[in-house]
Amino acid sequence: MACSTLGLPTTTLLNARPDWSFDGADEVDPKKSLIKGRGGAMFAEKIVMKACTENYILVDQSKFVSRLGEKFPVPVEVDPRALHLVETELEGLDATEITLRMAVGKDGPVITEAGNLILDVHFDEIPVTYERDIKAIPGVIETGLFIGFPIEVLTT
Repeated sequence: MACSTLGLPTTTLLNARPDWSFDGADEVDPKKSLIKGRGGAMFAEKIVMKACTENYILVDQSKFVSRLGEKFPVPVEVDPRALHLVETELEGLDATEITLRMAVGKDGPVITEAGNLILDVHFDEIPVTYERDIKAIPGVIETGLFIGFPIEVLTT
């Protein structure tokens, strides 16, 4: 809406491939790997980021961390039918805490645009393979790990 208000052209991925994107992040490590998804839209954000040739991440100094997972858990979008399977598999990846994200202002869990649930998962360490490893679990739709994406980080 802000782009439209400013007269910047907007589109959808069904109609065009965007040249660039911009978004925020919850955490940025020294290798420009990210944790995103506190807003619950990591699936859509990852599609947009992959579709664009240029990606800009806008953050303030509080978002920089020495290692991913330092301040925030990793959001994992899960098909509700696979919730317990995914929890068990995440424990096998040495998750230290797994919490179903609960809604604020309504009863029950957060439901994503696609009707899925979000688990917030803490790890003591997040190897670079975890984005792939977590997504390989049946029932996982997407993770909030953004590792190896070509991004430019801009600070305020």
